[in-house]
Amino acid sequence: MFKRQIIFALPLILPLLAADEVAAHRSTAGGSQSGIAIPEISHGEMVVMAQHRAGIIALAARATDTNESFRRVLNYARIQYAYCLWGKMPGAVTDEASPFNECSHAYLAATKLVLMQMREMPREADAAGAIVSEIDARMVESGLALITCAYSGETFNTADVLRPHWADVPTHPASMASLTLLAGILALGTLAFRRLLGRATV
Repeated sequence: MFKRQIIFALPLILPLLAADEVAAHRSTAGGSQSGIAIPEISHGEMVVMAQHRAGIIALAARATDTNESFRRVLNYARIQYAYCLWGKMPGAVTDEASPFNECSHAYLAATKLVLMQMREMPREADAAGAIVSEIDARMVESGLALITCAYSGETFNTADVLRPHWADVPTHPASMASLTLLAGILALGTLAFRRLLGRATV
């Protein structure tokens, strides 16, 4: 499934890989603040929030009592998730040194805000509250609330989409290995497709 997502998203990924150093390392501190502010999320919270992200987004997608602010934050959470390669890069959530860690903070902070907003919606309040209780219990059990990182105090904004730190990929072995493997898969897929296309035209 991940391979299929990457192949279809290749037109999006390639321009990102070619982005300049400033754009690749842009953070909300110097980005646009014209959108909706998204509160910070701690490194410890991210781990548990990532485990519940799919359920939260699914609940939000079914929500009926929404407003423009809620929909914009939800859309931002989805866009940031795609920019972070759907959370599939190793260490993107858990490793502070990952080039994908800051953008993971962004989509998970937005996901958290979506969840908090649903607690105020009559039809979604019970389900959202149950998820919050489960997250709180999990964090207390594991002591994750005490874990912070360089991005734990960073706030975000729906007008400022964060890209992964592409320039740091070569110095992060796990990310480099994954992208190298992906490049190999894409190369083999392209070669196979060309051969298939060549046979079809004979």
